[in-house]
Formats: sequence, structure tokens, C-alpha cells
Amino acid sequence: MEKIIELKNVTKRFGGITALNKASLHVEQGEVVGLIGDNGAGKSTLIKTLVGVYGPDEGEIIINGKKVINWNALKARESGIETVFQDRALCPQQSIVWNIFMGKELKYPFGFVREKEQINEANRLIREIGFTSKLIDAESPVGNLSGGERQGVAIARAIYNNAELIILDEPTNALSLNETQKVFDFVRNVKKSNRSVLFIGHNIYHVYDISDRFVILDRGEVVHQIDKKDIATPEELMKIMKQTVEVN
Repeated sequence: MEKIIELKNVTKRFGGITALNKASLHVEQGEVVGLIGDNGAGKSTLIKTLVGVYGPDEGEIIINGKKVINWNALKARESGIETVFQDRALCPQQSIVWNIFMGKELKYPFGFVREKEQINEANRLIREIGFTSKLIDAESPVGNLSGGERQGVAIARAIYNNAELIILDEPTNALSLNETQKVFDFVRNVKKSNRSVLFIGHNIYHVYDISDRFVILDRGEVVHQIDKKDIATPEELMKIMKQTVEVN
């Protein structure tokens, strides 16, 4: 499969602290990769490097097989990398369609917003990723949605922004089992569209359930990359993580 993004021996330092140390990983088209590690493992630094907030001090970033020079946030977005953070950056007082098109409105030549087209496109997007309730449409206020449904709106916005890789930062944090399943359904539909997801979470059971492959980070180093077919249970994955921490 084609690799959307690849990091090769990426190192990131802040003063005397090495936050990432020769980290290598990749995400292939149409897969869900689970990124796991304890607090302080370097997950936040890795995410910010992937989305161009930080450029690497050493190592290479490769997009669709081509090495990128002077990696930054603009190049990351142009490469189809979008992030949904824990707060989702949504405006609850506004509608779904407003949140999806915020800052990227469809306009006529004289600046008037093409409202009907936006509503139709927003409805298409939310149905594509798995909204099934007839009570929810593009004009529904985000504030009336559940936590899992709000994740869905943020994912729909990322798809509208031409995302090929969507990074989900703790998307099931503080969600009920039912809401977590909604998020999983959204992620599976993203995968069906041949897009990729990097799923970051503390709950090993959630990461195990939804991921095709696992990347384990410890103290700034990628210590394991494991296919799900090689791990029988989430408990086995936890055991590998525990052994890694003890060794390091």
C-alpha cells in the first residue's frame, strides 16, 4: 500500500531535552494506526511534528514517496493532513454546516455565500461518515449533539478540507460506551473512503478495537510497530507496553 506519510529517524529537541529521538513510523493509505504511550512518551511532540507545528532537527519527512524540505503547517495541510484535537474546535452555538465551512465558505463572485450548496454538501458529508438519525441535519445546532456526534462533525470538516490523513487526539476521552461506538463507526467510514486515521488514545481497549496497526512510543522513541494480526488481545498489547517501560 502507498505510504501517505513517513518519518525517518526524526529527532526533535527543546534545549537540552530530546522530545523525539530518531523516531521512525509511517501511515499507509486506508489504514487506522493506533498511537499509544504513557504520559511523557512524546505523543504530543510527534503529533505536532506530523502536522508541521515543529520541523525536525534531524531526520526526514516523506510525503507520498517524496522527501519534504522545510516542513511546516501549511505544507502539512496541503498534503492532506488534518487534526481533530480533544476540544474539537467547534462552536456549539452554531449549526453543523457553519462549523464545517467556517473560514472556507462557498461564495459567489460578489462575495455572497452559496448557502444552499453548503447545506447540501454538509448533509452529504455527515451522511458519508455515518450520521443516520433523521433528527440531525446540516442545520442542526452543534450544541444539541452528543460528544460522539461532535467528533463526527469535526471529522466531516476534516474531510471537507481534503484530508487524506486524519489525526484523532483522544477522540473517545470521557465518552460513554455508546458514544465511543459512534466514533468507531465514523472512523470505519473514513477508512472505507480510503482515507487514513492516526488514532491516539490512553484507553488500550479502544485503540485495540479500532486499529489495524499499533505504534508504541516511549520517552520519545518508537519502540514497537505491530500489526493487529500479531496481537491476540488488548491485554497482550498492554503487556508489551509494560515490558517496554520496564526495559527502558
